[in-house]
Parts: sequence; structure tokens; C-alpha cells
Amino acid sequence: MSDPIEDQRLYDKGGLTMECLMDHIVLNVKDEEKMIFFYTEVLMLAPERLEEYKAGEVPFPSVRLNSNTIIDLFPEKMWQNGYFADQGRKHLNHFCIALTKDAWQELLGRLKENNITIAEGPVSRWGALGTGTSIYFKDPEENMLEARYYESGEGTEKCLLSS
Repeated sequence: MSDPIEDQRLYDKGGLTMECLMDHIVLNVKDEEKMIFFYTEVLMLAPERLEEYKAGEVPFPSVRLNSNTIIDLFPEKMWQNGYFADQGRKHLNHFCIALTKDAWQELLGRLKENNITIAEGPVSRWGALGTGTSIYFKDPEENMLEARYYESGEGTEKCLLSS
């Protein structure tokens, strides 16, 4: 079996060579059922440990972004009185998921079907793979997400957010 970090080899950017993958993102959630529904039924991300969570065998469920990355959904009991009680949204502007154009269009349809407002977009934005087409929307607990696709031929043009 190959090493996923080696498989995702990046390029040398001005002598900076630390290479890594995003392993997971943790979202503090208040309404677990709404968030699980949104991430599994609207975004169509595969649930991880959901049955074990419902059975009380693990402290939180997750959803899988890809073979290397998950989003952990921390229920309030895990963060309400601890070190991370005051952390979160004030430091997170948004996170972005990249999709194929077809999957992006299907997601756009599911967002509309579920009456989820598109806060901005479609707009051209620069990201990890160059310039792509993005939409911005919020999950049930007001976390901003960006969903984008890249077309062949897109990539190197400059795209600046408005100030």
C-alpha cells in the first residue's frame, strides 16, 4: 500500500518543502441531527462511526471528504465546558471543498432543494489548484462553506477577493 503523503507530493515553493495532507477538521456542533443530515444528505459525504456514535460507543461521528480527510462533528458535551468552549467560528472564515463540475452542479441542485441560500456565487476564485468557480453557503450552524470546481484551462489567472 502506498503512502498517501508521498502520493500527494507537492512542489518546492521557494525553499518551503514541508508537505502534508489535511487529516481532519473539527466542527463544534449544537444540533447533531441537523448537522449530520446536512453533511450526509445534502453534501452527500459518507458518514464515519455514525452507528457507533448513536450506540454510545464513540464520542462523536465524522463524515469523510476523501480517502485522506474527515470532518469530525463534536457534540456540545465535548466542548461546552472545556478548553475549546470559546474557540471556533471567530477564527474560521470558511472552508472549501473541490468537486468535479458535474458533482458541483448536483450539489447546487441539492442546496436549492433544501432551501439553502447561496450567499455568493457562482464566482471565480483562486485556490489550491488555481482559479475555479465557487459558491458560498452556510451549514445549519452558520459555518461558511465554499464549493468549487476547476475547469481544464483554468488555473493561473489572478483572482482577488473584493476588499
